[in-house]
Order: sequence, then C-alpha cells, then structure tokens
Amino acid sequence: MPPSEDPNSSQTNVLGFDEFIGILIAFATIGGILFWSFLHKNSGWNLDTLLSPSVPSTSVSPSSSVLLPVPTAPVSPSPNQQAVPQTTEVEPTVTPNTPDYTPPLPALPFVAPRSAIPVPVPLIPPASTNPLGDRPLKSGEKLPIIPPPLAFVDVPSDFWGRGFIDTLSSRGIITGFPDHTFRPNQPVSRAEFAAILQKAFDNKEIGNNAIAFKDIPENFWATQSINQSINTGFLKGYPDKNFLPYQRIPRVQVLVALVSGFNLKGTSSQDRLLSTYQDAKEIPDYATDRVAIATENGLVVNYPDPKALAPNREATRAEVAAMIYQSLVRMGKLQPIQSDYIVKESR
Repeated sequence: MPPSEDPNSSQTNVLGFDEFIGILIAFATIGGILFWSFLHKNSGWNLDTLLSPSVPSTSVSPSSSVLLPVPTAPVSPSPNQQAVPQTTEVEPTVTPNTPDYTPPLPALPFVAPRSAIPVPVPLIPPASTNPLGDRPLKSGEKLPIIPPPLAFVDVPSDFWGRGFIDTLSSRGIITGFPDHTFRPNQPVSRAEFAAILQKAFDNKEIGNNAIAFKDIPENFWATQSINQSINTGFLKGYPDKNFLPYQRIPRVQVLVALVSGFNLKGTSSQDRLLSTYQDAKEIPDYATDRVAIATENGLVVNYPDPKALAPNREATRAEVAAMIYQSLVRMGKLQPIQSDYIVKESR
C-alpha cells in the first residue's frame, strides 16, 4: 500500500512564468511610485495626493504647514457633491538668515506734485557778467546779490520780451499782480509809468520843483513816484495843473520821457534816423527830435516789426519794460541782451 500523506504538510507549488512576471511588474510599479514621490516632495506632492489628486489633503505636520483652512460662509453642497474645506496659501516667513532673503529698498523721499502757483525761476548769469555794467567796483564795494526773477504764469519762455521782464523783475523794478500774472499786453497808465521810473532810476538826483496837481489826491498811491518823475525831468504835467494819472501813456511819450530824463543828445542826422521807420509820418512834431535821439541811443524796441514804430499806440507793460531795460543798458547798469526787436541805427 502506498504511504499515507501527512495532513500537516503543505504542498509545494511551483510559480508559473505568468505569475512571476506579474509580481515583478507590481514591485516595479510600487518602487517607481515611491521614487517619483520622493523626487517631487518639494513641490507639495506625496503619495496621498498622487492616489487622490482631486481632494487636497488637510493633514498637516506640527512643524510646518502650507495650507490652512479659512472659515467661509456655509455653502450647501449639491446632492452628488461632497463639501470640500476652503484653503488659502500662507507665505512662509523670510528672515535675514534665510537664503532667499532680499534686503528692502531704501524709502524714497516724497516728492509733492507741482502746484499751479508759480515759483521763482533761478536766473544764473555768466561768470563774467557784471551787474554794475561797465562801471568798475569802488574801493570796498561788493557786487549786489540779485534774486531770481518772478515766474509769471502769463509770460511763456518764448515770449518776445521774456528776457527784459525776467531781468527787471529780479531787481524789483517791475512787479506782477497777486494772481502771479504780469499782464504783458496790458496798457500802462501815467501813474504806473511814474512808479516804474522811480524803481528803475531811484538813485537819480531829485530836483525841488514840486507841483500840486489838482487831480492827484493827497493819499494817492503814486504821489511820491509822480513827484519824483516830475522833479527828475522824466514827466511833465498839463497846463491846467492836471497830471492825468489814469491816462494811458502812448509809446512816443515813453521815449520822450526817457530822453528828457537822461538829457540825451543826438549826433546823427535826424532825417536818416527817422527814415528807419515806415510810419515816421505819424510821429508828433514835438517828439521827432527825441525819437531820433532815442533811436540813436538804442532805446527803441518795436514788436513785432522793428520798422513799425506805432508812436501813438498805447504802450504795453512788456514794451515799457523793454525800453526801461535799454535805458539801463545805456547807463551801463545792465548788460545788453540779444533781441531782434531792438532798433539799431541804420548806416
């Protein structure tokens, strides 16, 4: 009889080729998954998220956390959808000891926006410019400190009389209005012209011929300026003892006043000098000789046409400033400036 089998003994089964290949593939798959998870652990992936990528993991370690739950208003999930807690990303704190630390940039100073109110514009003369003109310095005398000109809002940089206005405003000879305008095209009254003369030629010797004009009240704002313009010979009154302070002064009277006040003399032919102007016939007879002298001395400034004198037209504030400037150049107190509108004696 054949020997009986031991019931406790196990039968040895030999693996087939198919089973061996299946086990090998299973181990290779598990190893590949573990190796891939290890390489991508810095990007926030792990085995759990790989197996369930649609649902973010809410388990955090005590040492570090990247996602924290944020309370939100309750939202009723749909019947076929499970509620998923809302999360927000928290930036890790970067300290000076971490490799990614970048020092902050220094705070820049606050720069206020430009205001509509004009500010003085500095006028920097050349180093060789002498504010005293050609006159040498006296013993112990110092060059005067000249403040910057006023930045008038209605005198653009390309305005024909900008150079004259800037220089005179920096010396306080002409001023503007409270709204920071100069009003260069506004006519000038006789009282205003007297005030400009006083500021421009304040050091001129004053005479003693005081006249009490009937139309000048005692507390009139320009009384002192009018008296000085009369005493220095720049202006005169009318035969009925009126000064007419509000009368707008014509251009020809400005030239006559400047020639008379400085007692200038002419040496060239009057007819030749007056032939410079295409409207010379409009010059009043009493002013022909002094207009010729003004032309010879470079006091005449005509805009926009140097050959058009327009003697009887009301003088504007810009034109008065230009002629006053030329008078100060004639006295040697200011340096000449280049302008196409200064009338030059024709040869």
